[in-house]
Amino acid sequence: MDKQKVLVLGGLVDNALDDLQANFDVTIGPVGHRMEDDYEWVVEHISEYDALIVAKMFIDKKIIDNAKKLKIISTYGVGYDHVDIDYAKSKGIIVSNCPKSVTRPTAELALAMILACARRFHFYDHSMREGVFLDVDEYDNQGYTIEGKTLGILGMGRIGQMVAQFGKMLGMKIIYHNRHQVAPEIEAKLDAKYVDFDTLIKESDFLSLNAPETPETMHIINESVLKHMKPSAFLINVARGRLVNEIDLKAALKTGEIAGAGLDVFEDETQVDDELAALDNVILTPHVGSATHVARYNLTKEASNNIISYLIDGKAINKVN
Repeated sequence: MDKQKVLVLGGLVDNALDDLQANFDVTIGPVGHRMEDDYEWVVEHISEYDALIVAKMFIDKKIIDNAKKLKIISTYGVGYDHVDIDYAKSKGIIVSNCPKSVTRPTAELALAMILACARRFHFYDHSMREGVFLDVDEYDNQGYTIEGKTLGILGMGRIGQMVAQFGKMLGMKIIYHNRHQVAPEIEAKLDAKYVDFDTLIKESDFLSLNAPETPETMHIINESVLKHMKPSAFLINVARGRLVNEIDLKAALKTGEIAGAGLDVFEDETQVDDELAALDNVILTPHVGSATHVARYNLTKEASNNIISYLIDGKAINKVN
């Protein structure tokens, strides 16, 4: 009997696909210079496949309508906003994501952003590269102590909880806001206090965004919210770019409404605003939350296991629709 066919789109780690290749006929899809060309290729060929693993391409109604045999889509990461999950469900297609593999590396990045902002790494690095060895005895050239500061977390899922764990380790006070208050034993373990959104904004010295992108969280950080943050506060975003109105954030950073920001995600990736990039109080990274060798290997394994579990055992793990 012919093996079921799996299409893989994106930067998966080849040597982690062995389990998938042992069970299925696997095609590594095109990764060309133009996303439009790759998209048209997928539209033309998706009807051949029983399963799909996708990293970045938006899987829309047109692709789903042409996917006559498709049973499951696995995203290559925890986010699934690039898949029309409701339409997929209406066509009987399971959508799964990969939450486990990204948790620690993304939380580590949030921690790194907190440290980099507090200790003003970009400001110092920029000055050194311009040949200026700053006098750090001057108050204006000094950074900020983390111990005793309030770490506010928006979104207390796996990643948010690990960020809280790191913050607690550094002696920070942990507050959070989430759609639902987490279990008392988790709060006790993390010494975390549930607060309403307004309190989170007003009391956070470091505000870490760890929520998914939804209609409710779109531009949840905007001019009004930024005006209520402390002028000494830092915004950390390793979640999704569209949680933040970048025009409003840029204005707040330029006027000193907040002290700084650490941004791994942007409203219009891969474009970064030139004025934002020129600021010394901003750390910028190119969406590297899961970009470690080990994390990407584990991600490939997790995405493969989503497919294997459903097509072979009939068990839909990490299902999001």
